[in-house]
Parts: sequence; C-alpha cells; structure tokens
Amino acid sequence: MAARSISSLTVSFGLVAIPVKLYVATTSKSFSFNLLHKGCGSRLKQQYLCIKEDIEVPRQDMVKGYEFAKDQYVVFSPDELKALEEAGSHTVDITEFVPVESVDPIFFDKAYYLAPDKGGAKPYALFAQALRDTDRCALGRWASHGKQHIVMLRPFEDGLVMQQLLYADEVRPIGELEIPTVEVKEAELKLAHQLIEQQSAKTFDPATYTDAVRERIEAAVEKKVEGQEIAVPEEAAAGAQVIDLMEALRQSLEKRGAAQGLQPAARKPAKRAATTQPAGRKTVKK
Repeated sequence: MAARSISSLTVSFGLVAIPVKLYVATTSKSFSFNLLHKGCGSRLKQQYLCIKEDIEVPRQDMVKGYEFAKDQYVVFSPDELKALEEAGSHTVDITEFVPVESVDPIFFDKAYYLAPDKGGAKPYALFAQALRDTDRCALGRWASHGKQHIVMLRPFEDGLVMQQLLYADEVRPIGELEIPTVEVKEAELKLAHQLIEQQSAKTFDPATYTDAVRERIEAAVEKKVEGQEIAVPEEAAAGAQVIDLMEALRQSLEKRGAAQGLQPAARKPAKRAATTQPAGRKTVKK
C-alpha cells in the first residue's frame, strides 16, 4: 500500500522554497489491551468523578485549570487557551546548518519523512545533496497542533527526514545523577576493547533485531483466540552478582570466540600459581 501524506509543507531557507509532502516515518507496534468487566466480559467506560462531591461530572461541566499551588487552580476558558496556542504553519523556516554529529540523539523526538511535492523535485534533490556533501543538517522551526517545534532536516538514504527535537529544558541534565569517579585499570580496559572488537559490526542493521515480547504476546493472543490454555513459566532465579570484573571479561571473550569459532584469548597465570609446578610436569624452555 502506498504511503499517504499527512500534510503539505514548504521548506524555506534564504530565498529558496521547497514544496514537500509530510509522511509519518514510524509507527508503534505495541499491543493495546482493553479493560473488561471480569464477570461478563463487557468493555468498561471511563467516568470522571468530583473528588469533593463524589459525583459523576458530565463533559459539558468540565473546565481546564492549572495548579499553581497545592489544590489551588487558575481556570482557563477554551477561547483563552486557543489564543495562547501557536498558529499552525505550513512552512519550515530553516535558521541554521550544523554538523550532523553535533546534535545528540537524546534530543530526538518524533520523525517524519519528507518527499518532494509538485514542482519541488529539483530543489529537493539539490538541498539533500548539499547536506550530504557538507555533512550537515538543517535546523529550523515548525508550528503544528498549537505548538512550536524545533526540527532537524537530514539526509536519509535517497530522501530527507524531518526529526522533531526536544527543547533543552525537556532533557534532564546527566549532572543530576550521582556518578562516582572510578579508576579504570589498563588490563580491564584492554579486555573490554577486545570484547567490543569481537562484537563490532560495520553498520547498524535494524532487521537483525526483533521484538521478542511482541512476538510472545501475538502467539499468546492467537492461542487464546483458538481456545488454548497458556502455560505460565516459573520465574527464573536471579543470577549471582559478578564480583571479579577481569574474570567476567575473559569469560565473555571466550564465550563470544567459541560462538564464532575463534581461538579463546590466552589467559595469564594467576600470581600465586606462578611459583608452583604440578607434580610430574617438566618445564620446557623455548
């Protein structure tokens, strides 16, 4: 089935205007379950109750309010809220160009595909190629659904992606966390580098990853539809805590190497065993 455009936009930078079509780039594959009455299996409907009078409140008697202090609200009418919203815009105004790697993925929000609209094929191709050649992305502003968004336009395969970005105050600073300073030993770091090299790939292939939980739920739903019972497995015991980091790294390397048919990494003898010699074994000097 051909993709359907959800909107038409104009990408504007300088005096250049590129008419484009907007497409949703991602879709959720998560399962959604409904709440049912356990006795008869019927759907339940949501009700809003006044916590003071303990009565059901119909929608026409509801208003929106902002809690500025504990249990204290200022009320806004629909017209007041409408006046505060950002007017929708069909233009993406480019404000600057920055290196692609300078935008950390933690700021990434929703993604959209952009395709050229009528009369926009040539400027679209020119814009995308210029971004590829300069290894830059375009940052701009776009208003939609009453909000103003920061967006990043970047090349993706043969087209362009418009990545909606989070604002700076929407990303919590990692400095809020308590991360202790720990000395990293050279031997441990060397083994970690080897493990990373063993598990490295040249590119990211998303097709190699599947949602095992979703597949499990799909299978369970199918069994339920067919009238089959589902066996609930016993919870596995928690694994022991790893204390020896060096040993854990060595075992990881050996396990990975065995799976790939590689020679396990050679171990260095333990210090206390270096001064002892098993009975009946001769030392051969090379």
